[in-house]
Amino acid sequence: MKQLILILCAFLSLTLGGCGVYSFTGASVEGKTINFHTFENRARNVMPSLSATLTNKIRNRILSQTGLAPVNTEDADYDLSGFITNYDVSVTGVQNTQTASLNRLTITVQVDFKNRKNKKGSYQQSFSRFADFSATQALQSVEARLIEEIGTQLADDIFNKAFVNW
Repeated sequence: MKQLILILCAFLSLTLGGCGVYSFTGASVEGKTINFHTFENRARNVMPSLSATLTNKIRNRILSQTGLAPVNTEDADYDLSGFITNYDVSVTGVQNTQTASLNRLTITVQVDFKNRKNKKGSYQQSFSRFADFSATQALQSVEARLIEEIGTQLADDIFNKAFVNW
């Protein structure tokens, strides 16, 4: 039994040894530093705190899962920038053909991720997420919670695309 465990450990060491650094999230991180830029709000409807909230969510998600050091220099191993392109509320559910029953908040961001360690890992992509809320509620009463929820989903999507290669 001990030999089997030793063989398995040796196999895993050899297999994963040349593949970069891995975390328990499945992330592959080859660099040590990342430069974050604030996500500018270019959406038609502007929510004043959205830019800072999304930037911090994305930043915190990446830093907590990768061990990268944030730097303010253009020669970082990774560079993440982008902007908010859409912040919109629409009706998604109708009751009795005339009354709205559900509204949907949609947030879309355009991301530019540069991987200076592996150019194939760089990307430019749009990410969009939404959350529904009752039409009987004012947006202002649920907005902070919805932004938090959508922000978490967007941060996960951006992190996964950059470091998990899905």
